[in-house]
Amino acid sequence: MKIAYLVNHYPHVSHSFIRREIIGIEAWGIEVARFSIRPCISKLVDEADKLELDKTQSILGVGIIGLLLAVIRVFLTQPVHFLKSLQLAGKIGWHSDRGLVRNLAYLVEACVLLCQCSDLGINHIHAHFGTNSTTVAMLCHTLGGPSYSFTIHGPQEFDRATVLALDEKVKQASFVVAISSFGKSQLYRWCDRQYWSKIHVIHCGLDAKFLNTHHTPISEEPRLVCVGRLDEQKGHLLLVEAAAKLNAEGLDFKLVFVGDGSLRSEIETAIAQLNLHNHIEITGWASNSQVREQILAARALVLPSFAEGLPVVVMEALALGRPVISSCVAGVPELIEHGKCGWLITPGSLEDLTVTMAKVLRSPLEQLEQMGEMGNELVVQRHNITVETGKLAALFRSNGIEQFPLEDVSSKQKQSLIKLG
Repeated sequence: MKIAYLVNHYPHVSHSFIRREIIGIEAWGIEVARFSIRPCISKLVDEADKLELDKTQSILGVGIIGLLLAVIRVFLTQPVHFLKSLQLAGKIGWHSDRGLVRNLAYLVEACVLLCQCSDLGINHIHAHFGTNSTTVAMLCHTLGGPSYSFTIHGPQEFDRATVLALDEKVKQASFVVAISSFGKSQLYRWCDRQYWSKIHVIHCGLDAKFLNTHHTPISEEPRLVCVGRLDEQKGHLLLVEAAAKLNAEGLDFKLVFVGDGSLRSEIETAIAQLNLHNHIEITGWASNSQVREQILAARALVLPSFAEGLPVVVMEALALGRPVISSCVAGVPELIEHGKCGWLITPGSLEDLTVTMAKVLRSPLEQLEQMGEMGNELVVQRHNITVETGKLAALFRSNGIEQFPLEDVSSKQKQSLIKLG
């Protein structure tokens, strides 16, 4: 069996969980071709991501000529399917916030993907995120291409369920993966009940780098870490305000932001205005090993998000024996047992966040160690990448996924078609 993984941007500094999943699927004996819709333009800091880049084909990387050749090839060989897909793209585009033209562009991308799947003998496409990558996979299927499935993460997909046509995507998919029970419940909201049986919960998982490590004792240093994109969703500005309150109370602490993003300049301005240069550090993007070291150097991870899916960094911190402070949103309560391996705080509550951070800084190390041990046990049980990808591999094999042909094309005609390199 040979399948394709399709992501809008891959590899990417924040998509290590997809990389782990692909490698895990391959370990179960399924060949995986990597496809990214857009070429990778972000700086890759992890060596594993750089290796993935060499294995990944870009849909838009074929250029204008390649796009046109793909459309011509599919139109000549699949005229009925092409018109059907054109109609579907129009239907989706009419209700989409991206507009009709953008969805017609997705159809062109689907033509490229169809040709590449045909040339490589792909049996099935699995997309990550219910956004444009799944739209392209669905249109490729409608063109006569392989069956498809997709993993939905949230919160963006749930915020835009109607304009993303999630109901149509679930309807046409072989199956759908939610990374949490919360995500599964949100999909129930947006699709017909007859398709609920298609939806399966498969968690993101961690590999041996996190699960099979020797325990590193928690340091006495009053250090906290926040790992994630610097954007509005993650609550960094609220965290800066909480740090200012802790400073005003005379607490000694260091808070490290690991990550980068659109909000960085605003966060840096807030740090300067509140005179917190001695308390807050921003590292920028970091490799997996660097993230691991930052977590191990801290007493706890802090993630006061306003919206989430199921944060992989929370799994990583718990696996490394560090308790976590995080907002009680989406799938987070499925990871953190309040008072046992971390603390769940009220989303957006500055007071709750400040009080809980102060509690961690003042807690005896023995208590933090016990919480970290419980967190490690929980993650080992629920988020082992081998176990989770085994469930996914079983779904690939049990959904009647077979080799697809380019229909209605004679052998002589196939040989005369121009193949995309």
